Amino acid sequence: MSTVQSDWKSTIKGYEEHLRLERGLSENSIAAYLRDINQFSRYCLEEQSVPHPGKVDTHTVQQYMQFLFDRDIARNSQARMLSGIRSFSKYLRLEKIISIDPVEMVSSPRPERKLPDVLSIEEIDRIISSIDLSRREGVRNKAMLEVLYSCGLRVTELCELQLSKVDFVDKTVQVTGKGNKVRIVPIGSTALIAIDDYLVQYRSEILPMKGHEDTVFLGRQGRGLSRQMAFTMLRRISIQAQIRKSISPHTFRHSFATHLIESGADLRAVQEMLGHEQIATTEIYTHLDRRFLRDQIEHFHPRSSESATKKQKS
Repeated sequence: MSTVQSDWKSTIKGYEEHLRLERGLSENSIAAYLRDINQFSRYCLEEQSVPHPGKVDTHTVQQYMQFLFDRDIARNSQARMLSGIRSFSKYLRLEKIISIDPVEMVSSPRPERKLPDVLSIEEIDRIISSIDLSRREGVRNKAMLEVLYSCGLRVTELCELQLSKVDFVDKTVQVTGKGNKVRIVPIGSTALIAIDDYLVQYRSEILPMKGHEDTVFLGRQGRGLSRQMAFTMLRRISIQAQIRKSISPHTFRHSFATHLIESGADLRAVQEMLGHEQIATTEIYTHLDRRFLRDQIEHFHPRSSESATKKQKS
């Protein structure tokens, strides 16, 4: 390996340790940061012949953003990659590898605020009702989806949920989210009943592997489930329910938040339950679909046809 490549590799290795030990990020977040920085380092080496991270300047970063733009990379992805470079640059300054922030004068592309896919309450019911409860895995899968929808968890939070953190008396679960931040989330009676059924009918028959004794949701081998297994499980059930939308565990999280806000829940409370650092992230759920708005107008506006008919009858 050349000295140039080694300089980049050793610096990125130090950055990885910084993300893990100093910032306490989750492994998934660390992997995402490293993926973007490794891509940036390849560009610097191959396209700009930048021999060392300490040689990165504002022009290098600007050229890279143009490189991404020319390849039709989505604006959200461009903004995320620049954010990763900004984080990397802060580390370089902290380690005194650079003295001037090369990202400071680079403007971030305005992100596209796409509305997330949302399931209706009826579609949620169809999906959960289509689970084959004659199979033990079905009882587990139902409990997983009930918890997803009841608590709005991220898929990693669901897979890593611990039995000792489920409070059946106070009806709460303690969740460790992004950046190892702990939050308490209310859980509904329906989800708790589903967990109890799962514990009796499935988990009691499974011998947990070492290190998985406190994990709520286990596979047949006694290990906790992976994110991919949760994705695959939900997609199969959605096909059985004949739901045509693109569905993932995150869709249940989106639906949880949207249904709460549509029903009048306080935005700050939803922010707390979702574990969002910024209220702006939660505000995306304040959207109401056109059908919901139309129904509100039809039912409550004094000059709508349906409201006028009600007045005439009364």
